[in-house]
Amino acid sequence: MTRLAFLASACAAILAFATPAAAQASKPEGCPRLISRDQPRIIPASLREDELLIRFVGHATFLIETPGGVRVATDYNDYVRPQTLPNVITMNRAHSTHYTNNPDPGIAHVLRGWNPNGGAAEHDVTIQDMRIRNVATNIRGWEGTERGGNSIFVFEASQLCVAHLGHLHHELTVEHLSQLGRIDIALVPVDGSYTLSKEQMLEVVRSIQPMVVVPMHYFSAHTLNQFLDLARERFPIETLASPVVTLSRQKLPRRTTVMVLPGR
Repeated sequence: MTRLAFLASACAAILAFATPAAAQASKPEGCPRLISRDQPRIIPASLREDELLIRFVGHATFLIETPGGVRVATDYNDYVRPQTLPNVITMNRAHSTHYTNNPDPGIAHVLRGWNPNGGAAEHDVTIQDMRIRNVATNIRGWEGTERGGNSIFVFEASQLCVAHLGHLHHELTVEHLSQLGRIDIALVPVDGSYTLSKEQMLEVVRSIQPMVVVPMHYFSAHTLNQFLDLARERFPIETLASPVVTLSRQKLPRRTTVMVLPGR
């Protein structure tokens, strides 16, 4: 074998071993661009580095807190607000109980799920140890369907991916699901009328395949129980005594579980 042929053979052998590792490293994760944990940060005593705190404030509003101190309030509005001032808020505009035109001036980041200038909103921001992005959805209006009128917001932190489905008015397409990626925790409206029927919402849950489903946007215990009665045919139900839950990848259930947090 000539020297040139030997070198070519050696290079081919190296590439044969290197290619799978390189391909694995470049393969996109289901929940894209999870925030790196390489940078040291101050972690509140109440949370470990791999944990995420979720508090159900009421209606469609949750307060999500990261180990780095990011506090996000979802569907922030004039009626239901967390007692702790968030430094990030997301909003949808299907109804006044999902947005406000007068957010507290102390809030650093205001992310609207619609584009005031028309078209769909586009968000993909990293704030300390949380990445927030949106998947645009349509809403029903008095004048018909408004394309891109609202958003599903996805929160990525502590190696978890949380999707707030907002005021979802339609089932999700393959493209929506591709944009969402891996979702660990889904915050799901279960009113059965203003958004989707309960059967349709369960189909959305089936298509997303989260490990935890937290019901929201119900107007009475009766409405919630109607959803739970249907969900119980497919998923285990866990009812918590507290509106606050702390989750990590290690704490996720092995199969999709509906987790009911007390609220209003």
